[in-house]
Formats: sequence, structure tokens, C-alpha cells
Amino acid sequence: MKDVHAFLSPPAEMARRHGPHDRIVMSSRVRLARNLRDAVFPGWAKKPERVRVLDLIRPAIESLPEMKDAFSETMDNLGALDKQILVERHLISREHAAKSAGSGLIFGRDEMFCVMINEEDHLRMQALRPGLQLRQVWNAIDHLDSELEKKLDYAFDNELGYLTACPTNLGTAIRVSAMLHLPGLVLTEQINPIIQSVNKLGLAVRGLYGEGTEALGNVFQVSNQMTLGESETAIVERLEKVLSQIIEHEENARQSLLEKKSKMVYNHIGRAYGILANAHSISSKETMNLLSLMRLGVDLGLFPGAERSLVDELFLTTQPAHLQKQVSDKLSAEERDLIRADMLRDRLKNVSRPVPRPPGDGPRPDKPSAV
Repeated sequence: MKDVHAFLSPPAEMARRHGPHDRIVMSSRVRLARNLRDAVFPGWAKKPERVRVLDLIRPAIESLPEMKDAFSETMDNLGALDKQILVERHLISREHAAKSAGSGLIFGRDEMFCVMINEEDHLRMQALRPGLQLRQVWNAIDHLDSELEKKLDYAFDNELGYLTACPTNLGTAIRVSAMLHLPGLVLTEQINPIIQSVNKLGLAVRGLYGEGTEALGNVFQVSNQMTLGESETAIVERLEKVLSQIIEHEENARQSLLEKKSKMVYNHIGRAYGILANAHSISSKETMNLLSLMRLGVDLGLFPGAERSLVDELFLTTQPAHLQKQVSDKLSAEERDLIRADMLRDRLKNVSRPVPRPPGDGPRPDKPSAV
């Protein structure tokens, strides 16, 4: 059995990866769903059929140049803690973490490509990059999909497109998404109107871990809902345009807060820093929400010398499974809260308290280029 942690990038290295507009767009992802012709969908398939499909798909993926030296394992060989770490890194879904024999996982060394085998569909493949890089991740996963299609016989219909377990994925079977950090819109109470506007455009807004989850740390996922009747490039371009507008709204909200409610902003960020740097017990949820405010403070220049990568690293390492991995004993929720606080105090001991900016000295612009 392979050690998944020998393949995963260290959190500090992940946090230092940069991309366009990554102050606001934390990551871009494109996911494709595919199924094999003449094979039962995973949700209806008995174990021998799932194992047969896994044994067919797995070597085909491993043979791709992009997956050279990739991590490849069956889900029944992964422990519960390892699965939860993969969920926290957005490499697998919570649903896939519950799978066992007959399901598998393959991801590349840099974690840009990841493939779930026998989740809801036979294949769920994704490309992931930091910042606003939707076109780049689409081109990357499109190439990988085309190479894989030469090796596997996909279930495809000339009218309906790619056949999927859930009808909402029919057609292109593409899910294009971006993870956004939107504290400005939350603090100015503009987030709900923005979400409603985005929904009217046929896009979905979800929480940190997708459907049915809350927006911890002011992090929201925006993705397309329709996959039938629109080309992949059209979906990518439409989402790009909407994201460009959300970025502008978030930048304007941050500027407005500094100009009109600077004391409120400094109070929120100062309190967040005070708790994070001094608490002796703190929950994962509270940590995420306070780190969001500290991340905003770094972006606004209130923490001279502090790097955003430190906050982004803490976003990951303070989550339950990553925290558990750092100690050998199994921890209760209360014990995790104590260790999390110890870690935060240690990592933030060299970060000075926030310094208010001079009047008229607005946030550094991060305006998106026209798309």
C-alpha cells in the first residue's frame, strides 16, 4: 500500500503557488464526468462489476504521460484520516471518501490532475490550478480526456452527449468552478444580492466543500449548472465573464470599506488577529472565519512584512484531518481545539499586530483584465 503523504505537496509549498487575481480567486477547477459504454453506473453496479470497471480504467489513466509517477490506489486501501485529508485538499469529494472496494483514486505529483474512479460516475477527472486560470485548466483536462478517450470506450449519445448517472450532467458533463475569497462583499452585506444575481445567470454558488456546505472563511464556489446545449468553451467564457465582475465588486467593496468604514474593518481584523495569536482553545470553524479576516488584512497592507502564503497555509493545516495527522494519537474535538490554538500562537508569534493605513491609501488594485 502506497503512502499518500509521500505524494502530497507540503502545505507550505501549496500556499506559495500563485496565479492571476489570487487575492480573490483562490483556485480554478474544471471537472469532467465520463462513463464506459456497456457498463452499469457505479451507484447501481454490484461489487464485481465495480472492480471490473476499476481494473479497466486504472491502467489506462496510469499510462498517460500526465500521470507519470502518479499516486494510484484503491479506496479500500486508504484510511479514514487519509481520505479526510484528501477531502480537505479538494482532491476527492466527501461522497468518494465513503467509498471502499471497487473505487479508486489517481492524482499527479503536482496535484494538478486528479481522477476519481467509480464515484457517482465511472470517471470524475479534474484539473486544478491557483488563481483565475479557467481556460488553462480547461485546455489541460480537455487534452487528458482526449488521450483517455483513445483508450476507453465512453458512453456517448449523438443527441444527449456524454451519458452520466445524474441527468444534470448530461451533454458536455463539464463542471467549471472557481473558489473565491469574498470578505469585502460579506462585510458590506452585498453577498446575498450578488449570489442571487449569479443564480439568475444559471450559475451555482456553494460553500467551501461544494453542494450543501457553508461558506466557511468567506470562501464561495461559483460553478455552471447547465451542461446540455452549450459548448465547453462557451461555458468557460461565460463563467470567466461573471468571475471578472465578481472580482471587481469585491475590490470595490474593499475600497468602500476602507473609505467609509475603516474603523469597523480595523476592528474586525484587529480582533481576529488578537484571538488567533492569543487563544488557547479554538475550533476549526472559528479559525477559518478569523483567518479570512486576517487574509483580508494582509491584502489591505495592514500586516507589513506578513505574507498571504502563511495565512493560506494555516487555512489548510488547522483543518481537522491535517491537524490530526501532525500528532500520532487520536484526538477528540476538544484536544484538537487546544493543539490548533498552540499551533496558531506559534506560527503568528512573529507577525506584528495590524497597523491601520494612512487616510487615502487604498488597497492595492487587482483589477481583472477584460475577457
